[in-house]
This record gives sequence, structure tokens and C-alpha cells, in this order.
Amino acid sequence: MCGITGWVAHGEDLARHRSVVQAMTDTMSCRGPDAEGVWIEGPAALGHRRLSIIDLAGGVQPMVAERDGRTLAALTFCGEIYNFRELRAELAALGHSFRTDSDTEVVLTAYLQWGADFAARLNGMFAIGLWDATTRELLLVRDPIGVKPLYYARTAHGVMFGSEPKAVLAHPGVPRRVDAQGLAEILDMVRTPEITPFADLSEVRPGQVVRVTEGGLTRTRYWQLTAREHTDDLDTTVATVRELLEDIVARQLIADVPVATLLSGGLDSSAITALAQRALTAEGRGPVRSYSVDFQGAADGFEPDAVRGTADAPYVRDCAAHVGSDHREVLLDSTELADPTVRAAILGATDLPPAYWGDLWPSLYLLCREIRKRATVVLSGESADELFGGYRWYQRPEAVDAPTFPWLTPGSARIFGGSSLIDQGLLEKLDLEGYRRDRYAEALAEVPVLPGESAADRRMREVTYLNITRFMQAVLDRKDRMSMAVGLEVRVPFCDHRLMDYVFNVPWAMKSFDGREKSLLRAAVRDVLPASVLERTKTPFPSTQDTRYEQALRAELRAVLADPDSPVLPLLNTARVNRVLGRELDDFSLPHDRGGIEMALWLNRWLVSYDVTVTV
Repeated sequence: MCGITGWVAHGEDLARHRSVVQAMTDTMSCRGPDAEGVWIEGPAALGHRRLSIIDLAGGVQPMVAERDGRTLAALTFCGEIYNFRELRAELAALGHSFRTDSDTEVVLTAYLQWGADFAARLNGMFAIGLWDATTRELLLVRDPIGVKPLYYARTAHGVMFGSEPKAVLAHPGVPRRVDAQGLAEILDMVRTPEITPFADLSEVRPGQVVRVTEGGLTRTRYWQLTAREHTDDLDTTVATVRELLEDIVARQLIADVPVATLLSGGLDSSAITALAQRALTAEGRGPVRSYSVDFQGAADGFEPDAVRGTADAPYVRDCAAHVGSDHREVLLDSTELADPTVRAAILGATDLPPAYWGDLWPSLYLLCREIRKRATVVLSGESADELFGGYRWYQRPEAVDAPTFPWLTPGSARIFGGSSLIDQGLLEKLDLEGYRRDRYAEALAEVPVLPGESAADRRMREVTYLNITRFMQAVLDRKDRMSMAVGLEVRVPFCDHRLMDYVFNVPWAMKSFDGREKSLLRAAVRDVLPASVLERTKTPFPSTQDTRYEQALRAELRAVLADPDSPVLPLLNTARVNRVLGRELDDFSLPHDRGGIEMALWLNRWLVSYDVTVTV
């Protein structure tokens, strides 16, 4: 895993601007702590920061392909290609030779052989910047599901790009401006593809190729979810899911550095851990190393809440014992969650206010930081809920039938409420309800149609599509940023596009055949998990129940209110803020209030640290 950046300016010699390219590259140091490189030739410049995973000595980037001393193409690449060995063999049979054992060289050679069509042949998670010196065009390519991020800003003569906004914003020609649309994206949980909060910054869509030539910029999709009739019976479907998962996990265990799994005691992460253990055992390796997270004292003082009915620890231990993993439990001190240095590191990794999910951002960051001491790669269970129907809103008719994003309906929306402390006049100007309505209609219009599909199946296809293309992207962003902030690579087996494509087309009745969430996945891994985990109800990532965290949030917000120079003040409903702060801590149990406080604090930190201009 790595951090990439670059700049193409037709008509310029970017060698004169090497310091700017270096500054852009330097912003990616956390994503790639092991090595760096900058390549410049004429109007093209590529930067790379490397986290060495495969072929530690040979995979140096940017990588250049030459013939007779002339550059053919140059590549800066972030990610992992899980089928690179098969592609390498195929390319070798076509007459290509290789200097390294890296997947990077396979990607570059695949482009030389197949042109832009190479992207559709890749199985993996990736963000690619590729300069074709012959045609003088830049290709920006993102993996089918969007596991790895890729941003760009257009200019009159080309484009700047990077793995994170900070790489592009490091260029002095890119303004740090947020307009009404950008602020709406921040305040509402809609996560619109290609749109970012920064007015002059775009994101490459999952499965998209952005081509930049002297004539301008074009976008094409090389992969997207499609609707097809599912003809397999239940037994065949269960067996196919299992076969795909076994192949995916085995591929994603390949690395020249230590690999581990994240284990929460839920169905998804337990399935990945169990299958990883079986794959390693079959190869004479192992045991698999697994990691879980909890808070000090939580095992004794856990109290069920609206979304977490049970503590993770007992299920984690059951699973680790059952599969035989080498398990470590990471215990966090809740006071660390509000530590200013931790908050600064999180903001520096996200480049945006990370308000949703509250303390889940710092706890995930601290978990990744601890794991990085002993491992470089971990496999995670993200994205199974979106694909197999694990969230509660899949089971609630009022959420399924609502004319909006299902996670923003009563019963779920309170978890994602970030605008409760925002000035009412500003909210009316932004028209968040109208913005959400437009984005929802836009998303629905994209959903592929299967002729003859029942209304019920059609609706569940829509709900699944919304979750995969909108909600899941926010989840993947969080995992990417918090892991890469400490140089930890997280692989996401459930995001394999073959699995996504297959399960997306399984009828809902088959996905929920036993009346529970994720019935299909549970059946596919039933033989490798303990009964306790198989019967457990979906539970989210652990959240602290320590009131000291809430006390720290309140104290910081009071300090913000007391400082007349706090840039967030004009955006807040100060009367509402004071009412919330005046409540007894025992009454501080309204999730939308906590979300509002998190949003206010992160907005203030962001406006201060990033020197953002808000134009509404």
C-alpha cells in the first residue's frame, strides 16, 4: 500500500516545479513510510510514497517502461493486485519479460499490452496514475469497489491528483474553498460519488477511468454493478459464496510482510479469520494472528444500548479459541480518544471533519497504531453488511419503504445526525432536505434494472445498491484513512468485485432465507465458526461508555464558545449549543446531540488547520 500523487500540465516543463511535486509527495509520507520517489519528464510529474508489501527490493516507484532509451509509460500505483501472478504468466506468454517480482510491474506491463482495457483485468484494490508518453495522456484509475481513494483537481492545462485531498491541496494553485454543495456533503450522510466537500476537487469514481489529454478530460466506467437473473438454487448459491470467499481470502494473504486479521466476534470478521486460518494451515503456515479492540474496564461495566446488545469480548475469545488463532486483545483508555494529538492525527489523515461515528474514529486509529507495531497487513470484515443485508434498516419495513436513504430514516438517522447544532438560517439556505432528496433521486436512477423482477426484489436491489455505492464508501474511507495514517494496510475480502457482482444479483428471499440478517453468509461459513458467533445478532464496532469522553467533548466545546476568534461560531446555533451544554451529564444520552458536538468541534479544528474558505 502506498500514497500517490502527480501533476500534468500540457505545454509546461515541470522540472522547473520539482519543489512543488516534492511537497505534494511529502504529504503522503504516512501512507508510505518505507521509500519515496519523484519522476518528471516534460509536462508530466509523478510522486510516490511506498509501504513495502510485495517484492520489497524490486517494487520501487514511480516505475518507468522504456524502449531504446525512450519512455513509453510511467506509473505511480497504490494498492494490491491479487491476481498479478496469473496476469504475469499471461503476459509472459505474450512475450513480455519482467525485471521484478512486483505487482506494480505487472500493472505497467498490462497497460502496454492492453491499453486502457487493462483495468478490467485487475482483481484488487488500487488507485493508479499512469502517464503514456507516446500519446501524451494521463490515466487515473480506481478499483471497482472504491477501496482505495483517488482525488484530482482540473486546471486549464491539465490536472493534479493524489491519494488524499492533502496531496492536491499542497499545490499552490488549488484553492481550499467549500461552497453550499460541499457543506451539505459534510453535514449530511449522503456521500455522493465524484463530489467532495472541496469545490475545486473531484474524486475518481469506483470502477472509473479518468483520461486527461491536451484536448480535455473524459470519464468512462470499466466496471459497475449490473442486474442479471440469478439461476442458481440455494445450495449452489451457498457453495458459490463459500468458494469465492476461500479463493479471495487465500489471495489476500499473499505478502512479504506479516499479515493478520481484525476480529470483532461478529459474523463477518470471524468468517475472514476462520478462512484465513484454514488457508494458512493448508500451506503449512500459521496460525493466523488476530486482533480485537475494547476499552479498559468495559468487560465488567458493559451496558446494552440501542445498537449494541452484547459486548464483543466473549465472542472474540470463542472464535479465537475455535479457529486456533494467535490472538491479541488491544485495550484502549477512553481518555485517549479526546487527546489533542490523537485528534490532530485523525484530522491530518482525513482532511475533512470526521464527525459521523464519533469516538469510532479515534478508537480505530488507536487500534491500527497498536497493530502496526507487529503487523503491516490486516484483513478486515468490512462491507459484508452492505452486500449481504446486515444492517437493521434492511429488516425494518419503514426504512426499506421510505423515499430516502434507509440509514437516514427514524431509528437510524440519529446515529448520523451532524447538523443539530448548526445555525437554523444556514440550514435553510443549504436546504439539506432538498439536497438529500436530489441525491437520493440521482442514486435511484443509477440502479440497474432486471426486466420482470418483482416490486419487492426491485426495492431490495435498490436498497443494496444505495448501501454499496453510498453508505459503504464512507465506511471504506474511514478504514483507509485511519489505517494508512499509521502505515497499516487493510485488505477487505468482501470487496472483491466478483463476490459483489454475484451476491448483488441473489434475490432477497434467498439472502434472508432463514429470516435473519446475512442468512446467506452465515450458511456459507457455518462449518468453520462456533455456535455463539453464528447465532449472534449484528453489533457495530465498539463505542466507549466512559463518561470521561463526553466530559472532554463538552470542555472543548466550551473553550470554542469562549474564543471569539473560533471560525466555527458563525455556523453554530449558540443558543442550542448552550442548552446542550447545560444538561446534566446523566441526561447526555441523545445521539444527535453528541453528533452535533462532534461536528461542531471537528468543523472548528478543520477550519483552523486547513485555512478553508466557506462560501455559501
